[in-house]
Amino acid sequence: MGRKRNPDLTRQDILKAAHDEFCERGFEGARVDSIAEKAGANKRLLYHYFGNKEELYKIVLLGAYQTIRAGERELSLDQYSPEEAMDRLVRFTFRHFHQNPWFLRLLTTENLNYARFLKTLPEVKQLHSPLVAQIRTLIQRGAEKGVFRQDVDPIQLYISIAALGYFYISNVHTLSIIFDKDLSHIAMIQEREAHAVSMVLDYLRYRKND
Repeated sequence: MGRKRNPDLTRQDILKAAHDEFCERGFEGARVDSIAEKAGANKRLLYHYFGNKEELYKIVLLGAYQTIRAGERELSLDQYSPEEAMDRLVRFTFRHFHQNPWFLRLLTTENLNYARFLKTLPEVKQLHSPLVAQIRTLIQRGAEKGVFRQDVDPIQLYISIAALGYFYISNVHTLSIIFDKDLSHIAMIQEREAHAVSMVLDYLRYRKND
C-alpha cells in the first residue's frame, strides 16, 4: 500500500533527500530525479512544492546557516564570564564542523560557485547580525573587566574562530597523510579543539603593554 498523502511529511522527505544530495554531489552534480527517488516522491510534487532545483538548493543552504545560528543562540553566552563564554563559542563552532561535515561540503560548493545562491538570500545577513553583536558585547564585557583587549574587530575574530575549525576538519585527510599522523582520531580532534580555544583566548587577553 502507498503512503497516505501527507503534504508536510512529503516536503520534509524531499528536503532531507535534497540536503543529502546537495551535500554529497554539490549543486551541479545533484539530480532532481535522485532527490525525488530518495524522498519516495515524484518530480511533479517536488516542483509543485519547491519550484525548481535552484529554489530547493537555496532552502537547503539557508537551513544550514539557520542550524548553526540556532546552536549559537542556545549557548546563552551572556550568562557566563567573557572568557568562559568565548571558550564555549570556540568549542561549539569547532564541534559543529566536526559533527556536521556536510556543512563544510555545502559551504565549499557555494564558494566554488562564488556565493552564487547565498547572495540571493537576504536572511543570511540578518542571521549573522546578532552573532556579530554578541561577540562585540563579549569583547566589551571582557575589556571592562580588564581581561580582554578592546581593539578587536568582532567580524575578524569570528572569521578566525571559524577558520581554526574549518581548515582542520575539511583538510583532515590530506593533513594526516602529510604529517603521517591520524588527525581524525578523537584524541587529535580534542587536542586541536583545545589549541583553537587557547589561540583565541591568548589573542584576546589584555596585557599591560598592549
